[in-house]
Amino acid sequence: MKQSFASPKKQLLSFILTLFIFTGISACTLIPETDPERGATTVTQDLFGDNYTTVKYLDQGWDIADSLWFYTTTQGSNLMPYDFFMALEQPKKPGLFRADENMNFYRYLPQKATSSNPDALPVGWVKDSYKDKEYIGLTCAACHTGQINYNGVGIRIDGGPASADMDSIMRDITKAMHYTQRNEEVKNRFVKDVLARGNYKSEAEVLEDLEKYKQRLSSYITINRSIDEDGNNVPYGYARLDAFGRIYNRVLEHLVNDKVLKELLSDGGAMGNTGMTEEELDKIMRNVNQIMTGDQRDHLVERLTQTLEWEQLGKLRQKLFNPPNAPVSYPFLWDIPQHDYVQWNGLADNAGLGPLGRNTGEVIGVFGTLDWKEEKGFSISTLIGGQAAGTKKISFASSVNVHNLSRIESHLDKLQSPVWPEDILGEIDKERVFRGKLLFNQYCESCHARIDRSDPQRRIIAHMSRVSDVGTDPVMARNGREYQGYSGILRNQYVSVGIGDILLDQKAPVAALLTKATLNVVATPDPDKWFLRRWADWLVDIATAFIRNKINPSLKHGNYDPDTTVDPFASLNAYKARSLNGIWATAPYLHNGSVPTLYDLLLPKKREGDAEDDEYRPDEFQVGSREFDTEKVGFKSEGYEGFTFDTRLKGNSNAGHEYSSGGTAQPDGKTLPELNREERLDLLEYLKTL
Repeated sequence: MKQSFASPKKQLLSFILTLFIFTGISACTLIPETDPERGATTVTQDLFGDNYTTVKYLDQGWDIADSLWFYTTTQGSNLMPYDFFMALEQPKKPGLFRADENMNFYRYLPQKATSSNPDALPVGWVKDSYKDKEYIGLTCAACHTGQINYNGVGIRIDGGPASADMDSIMRDITKAMHYTQRNEEVKNRFVKDVLARGNYKSEAEVLEDLEKYKQRLSSYITINRSIDEDGNNVPYGYARLDAFGRIYNRVLEHLVNDKVLKELLSDGGAMGNTGMTEEELDKIMRNVNQIMTGDQRDHLVERLTQTLEWEQLGKLRQKLFNPPNAPVSYPFLWDIPQHDYVQWNGLADNAGLGPLGRNTGEVIGVFGTLDWKEEKGFSISTLIGGQAAGTKKISFASSVNVHNLSRIESHLDKLQSPVWPEDILGEIDKERVFRGKLLFNQYCESCHARIDRSDPQRRIIAHMSRVSDVGTDPVMARNGREYQGYSGILRNQYVSVGIGDILLDQKAPVAALLTKATLNVVATPDPDKWFLRRWADWLVDIATAFIRNKINPSLKHGNYDPDTTVDPFASLNAYKARSLNGIWATAPYLHNGSVPTLYDLLLPKKREGDAEDDEYRPDEFQVGSREFDTEKVGFKSEGYEGFTFDTRLKGNSNAGHEYSSGGTAQPDGKTLPELNREERLDLLEYLKTL
């Protein structure tokens, strides 16, 4: 599937480029920093027994200022008021929630205070602002900065997959807010500390917002229950998140209008009863109509709890939202600007404005404020966003910082994959590398092309493989292809996909709704700026994004089912193979993180009837430790009490991609013989060099 806004109208581009020539680009100023550890703190005794007393950075093309800029550059994420986060205490135990030890528990990397991070927030947490209010938000670095610990040295990996447990921290922040409300002593301290920061005028105002954001997070958690079709919980644990599932649900939440809601409530089949009476419907609609516009829309579930029974609310939630039950590893970011298609299932075309759309979706998922609402008339933004002309328009004003998203994507141009540090992790066996390279040519190269990490002209062609061919867990790909949602305020709009235009009916593919929504967010200038500045900056940002993006629209490569008019998202039923440079630093493996080490990845999955004394991929293993296993190449996966990864759960299967064990055929249909232990070690040694 190709998303349409990768190729906007030539007339618009011409106009933008003309304005760009006359307006120019404002150069960003980076605050110079001199700390070789780039603000990183050390941990003498980490959560799962490992430790690091010094932090080392590898040569990835970024200097000190580049890393710190990436950690602290805002993107429009508004989780909760900043003063609340600074004052919030841990529930039922002493200490602030933001304390280094507590944030490290969720595997967010602690930092020292620097000029760009004066409050010593962990990597990826930042003060953001929207409409003259300050919020705590997340940056790209929260999910895309990794660390490996070995013999007391912490190796920081810029752009690497984080070990973060975002699901748990959101649950626990919500618990902390509940606890603050219930415990009088804690509540008094909280109010006093928030007021002392000078942004709130009264206790009543503080408590009102505390209730507001507690309910907002409670609704978010309720909506995003991770359950499979059998009702079983699918926990994420460390180093994983179903980001797309949660982005989809936030989009659906903000597209709901009163018409959709009334239709569902009056449908006896949807509600599990004979339907609501007119009197009941009127009462419910009176209760929610006032929040069906703008930034109050995500209070819908909360407000409905006041009038619906719990069972009714559950059925309505199932109708409106999809379970985010396909957690995947955080992807690594080096070479991302050079890819033709991105995301695990190749969802996004990386040409034109594609990166802005992709990153806009990411901000939606990390609590960007969405002031979406239906209004009368039309605007330049609605025309650019391809909204159908009529008596109404949909405003897509939001906190999403398109300017910074463009700068971040450009910043990633310089980022390179990390090279195995022999001075820390041990020397590479060159004889094994020679033999391993021959095995790589035979077993891997047909899908995983080699590239020169430092070549500024490098291009990464994604090789797509059908789920049925590669054999890995199908849930993520299936969800992306099959999930539907109510179009709400977008009903009767058109969205372009690779095979043509789709008319958004009452229900539509969520992938299409996301495409339409992100396009319109990108088409909407920053509402925080005055009119002329708003449009001038927007035009410069769009022009800059076009000029800097060297990727042109192209066809997908590999063995996959092409999109058709009957099945416009068929190509999403596949997973992407990419170049493996830096792969040693990106454990755990497969798209869903179901294999702890590269050595385990070269083993087969144990099946019924297999010999007991052979080597197989582990069915269960521990996740959470940052301690590196140099022999198997991955994180330590046993010998401590972390999160237990159970590969028997739907969404967690560790099957597939068994090329080296003779279990998966090559793209040409041939199955190669299973590697023996020495051959696996040879191939593993070569993988360290990429």
